[in-house]
Amino acid sequence: MTVLVFDIETIPDVAGIRALNGLPAELSDFEVAEFAFQQRRAGNGSDFLQHNLQRVVTISCVLRNANQFKVFSLSEPDCGEGEIIQRFFDGVERYSPQIVSWNGGGFDLPVLHYRGLIHGVSAPRYWDQGDGDYNDSRDFKWNNYISRYHNRHLDLMDLLAMYQPRASARLDEMAKLMGYPGKLGMDGGAVWQAWQDGRVAEIRDYCETDVVNTYLVYLGFQLMRGHLDKAAHDAEVVLVRESLQRIEAPHWKVYLDAW
Repeated sequence: MTVLVFDIETIPDVAGIRALNGLPAELSDFEVAEFAFQQRRAGNGSDFLQHNLQRVVTISCVLRNANQFKVFSLSEPDCGEGEIIQRFFDGVERYSPQIVSWNGGGFDLPVLHYRGLIHGVSAPRYWDQGDGDYNDSRDFKWNNYISRYHNRHLDLMDLLAMYQPRASARLDEMAKLMGYPGKLGMDGGAVWQAWQDGRVAEIRDYCETDVVNTYLVYLGFQLMRGHLDKAAHDAEVVLVRESLQRIEAPHWKVYLDAW
């Protein structure tokens, strides 16, 4: 089976906020975003923006199948938002993988749904619920990407919490408790400032380390539920370390030093 672990990073959709609120052109991007944050704080006490106003700037993935372990990113400035999202769903179309996330059902996928709709993205395999044109489409009636309780999308946070929000845990904490590095140098709340500072590559690097954290926690879950035995689990962890050691990028050296 092909496994695709994914994580996204977002910034405020400044253009969308301008359009929805008729804001004057002379306002800076910072001022437009702050306007939206203040609206949210006034409404519910949090400045976390609505999913449809979260502009996707990076999707980082771990692709694991019988032939490879690969970490990669679809990211600005190499791609625009529409292309980033389309290429992600093209991967689902090509491989029909099990996709794995941490809070993907609560955040990542709803954002990709809304933003994909805005950009005219096509994702027939992802949306197949047993009524598609594929040879195995009927199987998707009983196991698809959309249903919360099906396994084609495995939201680790949601499942481990038994679908109870009050029982959810942070990926950073779980990774560290399991002996892995967790988040290094940035978290989701710092992405907007990093974007304004022009630290686009740093956002991508942060997202990549987070998706590897997710994959390592996923391996622990596979061990716990008996899909891997201890020897297979440990061998896969070694494979991850050795694969990262072969990537000549500073953020992986920092990650491995912290491991």
